[in-house]
Amino acid sequence: MKEWITGRNPVYEVLRTRRRDVFRLWVAAGGEEKGRMAEILQMAAGRKLKVERVPRGQIDGIGEPGSQAQGVALETSGYPYVAMADIFDRAQERKEPLFVLVLDMIQNPQNLGTLLRTAEVVGVHGVVIPLRRAASVTPAVVHASAGASEHLLVAVANLAQAIDELKEAGAWVIGLEGGEEAQLASSVRLDGPLALVVGNEGEGMRLLVRNNCDLLIRLPMRGQIDSLNAAVAGSVALYLALAAREKQ
Repeated sequence: MKEWITGRNPVYEVLRTRRRDVFRLWVAAGGEEKGRMAEILQMAAGRKLKVERVPRGQIDGIGEPGSQAQGVALETSGYPYVAMADIFDRAQERKEPLFVLVLDMIQNPQNLGTLLRTAEVVGVHGVVIPLRRAASVTPAVVHASAGASEHLLVAVANLAQAIDELKEAGAWVIGLEGGEEAQLASSVRLDGPLALVVGNEGEGMRLLVRNNCDLLIRLPMRGQIDSLNAAVAGSVALYLALAAREKQ
């Protein structure tokens, strides 16, 4: 299945990682071809990729609603998902304690893109998403992640089975939860092998996933609003884990 990726950073990262097949590149006719655009064109030439100068409106028409195509679009193969074993192999290759983000029913592409972007920046070894009823790594998600998705290993799996595999690999599975039964994140060690579970935007984790967690953590809330967007909360928790890991 082919798809179109738009936006300078997403297109640049797709070309840079070389994980997808690429078929053609559209560039807005008459636009400035310097900076990131010049780098895109240089990589396209290196891959002998056909470049077509087309009207900017033609590119804007294939972009995601509300997103900025920035005068460039790349036709590619679909997103290259991986197996759980690939994620474990990456941790071993880096000689680091396992660090995985598990997303339970995240449905908003913008939230998924934000979480993938944070996950890549903090150095997770992989991300696990459900088989169905959740956002997948679509062009909208690639755009929202600013192309960070292209550097990540993302597995699609039955989450209950994936959590069992993570535990067998030595990971401590910790769910992010807003309830009072959850422990404050500051009281929990996050520096060892870790799988952080972030639940759905409105309902949190499903009961089976929640019950399979080793423990639950919550973020401190001192303002008048008692909750955070799932992407924001997940990103904060990922950075808490990174900070803990860097102290070791």
